[in-house]
Amino acid sequence: MERAMKLKGDAANRTLRVFRRLSRFPFGKLVYSKLVNYYAPYTGTIRAVVTDLIPGLCTTEMKDRRSIQNHLRTVHAIALCNLCEMTMGLMVDATIPSHLRWIPKEMNVKYVKKARGRLSGRSWIDPDAFAPGDQSIPVEIQDMSGDIVVRADIILSVTRRPE
Repeated sequence: MERAMKLKGDAANRTLRVFRRLSRFPFGKLVYSKLVNYYAPYTGTIRAVVTDLIPGLCTTEMKDRRSIQNHLRTVHAIALCNLCEMTMGLMVDATIPSHLRWIPKEMNVKYVKKARGRLSGRSWIDPDAFAPGDQSIPVEIQDMSGDIVVRADIILSVTRRPE
């Protein structure tokens, strides 16, 4: 958290400011997560909650529910991809300098273990690493025993914003 407080200017964007403001209140992280789900309705189908958001790091949680399960009663692969993309997207929005923009280009996913129960997503990057070009962003999802169930690398196309 100290690193987040030291970063000013570009990293203090709207995504991060709203999270910081709301997370100070009881249920603030839940309210923030509901806002994310409202602005990105498909993402809302997994009902994930943002648990931490600082420049260079985002963590999320998702409950295992029947509506996101497959025929094996495990969390569906696409729900896991949705959690990866949400976690990565919020981290990038909270980190990327204001003169750059991004769009996902490719997603490589490895399903390591059947996903059951409450799951925790984590995406990270060195905040100084953003530059125009392709950028690989790692994401991991763990179950409550700490076992990794999914590893993903999401390739972004990072470009300069038009002036």
